[in-house]
Amino acid sequence: MIFHSLRTVSFRNLTDAEVYTGERNVFLVGENGQGKTNFLEALYFAAYGSSFRGNRDGELARNGEKDYAVQATIAPQCGEGLDSYRSELKIKYEKGKKTVLLDGKRVEDRRELLSVVPCIIFCHEDMEFVAGSPERRRWFFDQSLSLCDSLYLDDLRNYRQVLKSRNAVLREAAMARRPPPPGILDALDPQFARYGLKLMEQREQAITLFSDLFGPLFREVSGIPGIEVRYLPSWKFRDAGAPWLAERRDADAAAGLSLSGPHRDRYGFYRGSAEFAGKASTGQRRLLALLLRIAQARRFSQVTGKNPVLLLDDVLLEMDGEKRRRFLELMPAYDQAFYTFLPEEPYRRYARREPPAGGVPGGSAPSAGEKTLVYRVDSGKLDSEGGMTPADRRDA
Repeated sequence: MIFHSLRTVSFRNLTDAEVYTGERNVFLVGENGQGKTNFLEALYFAAYGSSFRGNRDGELARNGEKDYAVQATIAPQCGEGLDSYRSELKIKYEKGKKTVLLDGKRVEDRRELLSVVPCIIFCHEDMEFVAGSPERRRWFFDQSLSLCDSLYLDDLRNYRQVLKSRNAVLREAAMARRPPPPGILDALDPQFARYGLKLMEQREQAITLFSDLFGPLFREVSGIPGIEVRYLPSWKFRDAGAPWLAERRDADAAAGLSLSGPHRDRYGFYRGSAEFAGKASTGQRRLLALLLRIAQARRFSQVTGKNPVLLLDDVLLEMDGEKRRRFLELMPAYDQAFYTFLPEEPYRRYARREPPAGGVPGGSAPSAGEKTLVYRVDSGKLDSEGGMTPADRRDA
């Protein structure tokens, strides 16, 4: 599926307009701060109902505004003369409340959006998955699993709900300086253990398969073999979870929260027995982050049989010519890709790249036989570089 068009109203600094996007490759060219990343954010927001930057919903409105809307037309394939079925996503934020509509019907659970137009974003913040907190790394792998399996998302939500209830009991007891009510924890702990163990099992299986993709990618680009992604669970048991938790209640009660569980799991990059990311150079960390997203996209296609939409925010900017060539050769399969460029970058060269015969395993760079839309972005306004307006191009 692809974005055939996008309309925004009072979103960030973007001009209120409909923009035609119905080709496989879309280039956004402009100086920093003009709205290129905001446009990618609007696409992502239409796809998932949230910002990839971590902003709250109320922070996405244009300065001086409180309400905003994003509307996307989704199509199964590229082409301006498309007559096949299209779908419409509309997200409105009014008076502090968000409403998500899919073909006019209200979406009550954002899980329904995961399969409509799945997007994978490549951005500077991805470095947090390598050099940031364990929470950010967990977030990345939870996102990867949820994209491939909505049942994992259900288990994750159930676990978080029980964790919230358990922590509330422990916190209240700690504030009152008394032991937590054993009856409540006796009821919560079997659920806590059951959902937690399900997450552990799924994470363990998924990370093995993910690492099998990631390690060869890193070796191919960097020349460094033997890099693995490892899952480091907080719990060491595989059964008898509730009794094990009961033995540790005193420590949890003293802290006023659950000190162990999948919410404390870790992931690490290893070469043999040594942790790799902590000693890696800045360039190697950037490469780790970039290849995480490539592996995520490839794993998604491998599991679902579908290709995502890629949103690439200044990904090529800090690469030399050889690294750019390698990245484009390793591009995962995609239905559509949006790139941002500075004006001085040789972006026209990438629009003319031919893919390898048959494509690389999972993807290819833009080819000369494909149309590439190029928009100049200035002060939130998108203008076609070819001189045609979005409406002209849509109606051509």
